Amino acid sequence: MKLSKEFYRRSGLVVARELIGKKLVHITEEGTTAGIIIETEAYMGATDAAAHSYKNRRTKRTEAMFNDGGHAYIYLIYGIYMCMNVVANVKDVPEAVLIRALQPTDGIEIMKQRRNKQSLKDLCSGPGKLTQAMNINMSHYNMDLCGDELFIETTDLNLNIETTKRINIDYAGEAANYPWRFIAAPY
Repeated sequence: MKLSKEFYRRSGLVVARELIGKKLVHITEEGTTAGIIIETEAYMGATDAAAHSYKNRRTKRTEAMFNDGGHAYIYLIYGIYMCMNVVANVKDVPEAVLIRALQPTDGIEIMKQRRNKQSLKDLCSGPGKLTQAMNINMSHYNMDLCGDELFIETTDLNLNIETTKRINIDYAGEAANYPWRFIAAPY
């Protein structure tokens, strides 16, 4: 069953933690790919120096973050990799959750072809890897995650969750140390 709008219309910290163990699904002409979300990071908007929307910075790039929860915020990093975020909270509260890693479950052969990799562990073990494996790109920017192409489903998994500081955000001052990264243990 797909997650409801109400699931997403909560604090990004709550959504980030509760996305662990849910299933990200992308339906394409090539076939369906999916994986269990095993790592996320929360970005808490106006007061979070690591967030693209820090100080309510509203640009063409960040506009999707100002939508209501349950939309995709996709952006390009390092000029080559796409990153997928789930917009959280209500309209004009620009919080998002970066999907950092998946455990592939469906369409694994398609993912291997897209990534030109054979190792299951290597397919979706980073935000750029998972978007490549799942064929998520800028055409999905601001897409409604309650639609029929790109969405997140409930599961009956009950995973142990570890909390750590976020990674690769040394520029963010004290915000770099906030414990807003969530990882399914023992992945």
